[in-house]
Amino acid sequence: MTLTLHSHPLSAYCWKVLIALDENGAAFETRLVDLGDPEARAAFQALWPTAKIPLLEDAGRIVPETSIMIEHLDRRHPGKLRLLPEEPEAQLEVRLWDRLFDCHVMTPMQHFIAQQLRPEAERDARAEAEALAALTMAYAMIDDRLGGRTWAAGDSFTLADCAAAPALFYAAIVLPFPPGLATLAGYFERLMARPSVRRAIAGARPYFAYFPLRHAMPARFLEDRSDAA
Repeated sequence: MTLTLHSHPLSAYCWKVLIALDENGAAFETRLVDLGDPEARAAFQALWPTAKIPLLEDAGRIVPETSIMIEHLDRRHPGKLRLLPEEPEAQLEVRLWDRLFDCHVMTPMQHFIAQQLRPEAERDARAEAEALAALTMAYAMIDDRLGGRTWAAGDSFTLADCAAAPALFYAAIVLPFPPGLATLAGYFERLMARPSVRRAIAGARPYFAYFPLRHAMPARFLEDRSDAA
């Protein structure tokens, strides 16, 4: 087995790569990263200086950055589903949506969560408000631009949807979708029904107790679903 994913089940960016690996069908092993342990952090940082999870290792080659990891997987280990189309214009569309979800959903969601991890007296209300405003804009943009597509970039599940699933999962807990965004809501439900996404949620479930907004998490995600195995 050549592929090793250094990750943590609760991490949204780790989900992005886990979903891609699941869709691809490649054999891989996971290594839990404990960044709170100084010795473990130092060993992980020796692999890649940013010490950010996830990190993909392929027969000794270190592959950082989630979008690059998924493209590497698609090129070097093509599997049952290609996550990046061959046609150049279609590739650009996938990469655009990947960036939209990472930059305009994942980033403000993480900024908001970061505030929740602080003692209440130390939270930045302005930063929270800015994060919520950014998510509101992103929701409207996605709803408007998805149109009648099944998946973000068309009829096929791609890298873009690997980015969308964890970003929207956690963002919808931070800020539920406003009424009237039926296209976004329908897309979200298709993502949540995807077996690879259900398995990522199931893998994270034992760690949800550590999520600062667990009280706001919909009950359906807290239940142990046998079909997620």
